[in-house]
Amino acid sequence: MILTGPQIESAVEQGDIVIRPFRKRQLAPNSYDFRLGNRCCVYTAKTLDVAKENSTRTFTIPKGGVVLQADRVYLVNTEEIMGSTRYVPIIRGRSSVGRLGIFIDITADLIDLGSINQWTLQLHAVHPIRVYPGMLIGQVTFWRTFGSRQQYKGKYAYQTSPVPSMSYLDFEQEP
Repeated sequence: MILTGPQIESAVEQGDIVIRPFRKRQLAPNSYDFRLGNRCCVYTAKTLDVAKENSTRTFTIPKGGVVLQADRVYLVNTEEIMGSTRYVPIIRGRSSVGRLGIFIDITADLIDLGSINQWTLQLHAVHPIRVYPGMLIGQVTFWRTFGSRQQYKGKYAYQTSPVPSMSYLDFEQEP
């Protein structure tokens, strides 16, 4: 079951959901609108390899924004620190951003329990478009869990966003 806006606000006040900074005006009927951060990471090679660590370049997005090109993936932090040990967050792009051709979470919209940090968004644009730090870019919903809760302790835990793919760690090293 999804939490309503008032339930999200109550859970933030009780400490069951973390959203910092929390701005009440960003509450929606059943979600919270979050903002784009200012740190961006891009891959430097044209061809990437899932079995190897790929080189990246990180930069700060200036106040005047950055133009996303259609042939790239941009890893950008959220402005807010968000998460919960009790509710499962799911992120989506805001419809106003989607209508401009921006995907904010290519395939990773489910956030694990206990992942409380600035999340890494995987931005992809269908045509060149300028984005700005601090703009409203996505929305997060929070869902009740059933059964015993296990907190996330995977390879992306305790990282500073944005974090490039660590898929290479999934490959077993041969003896």
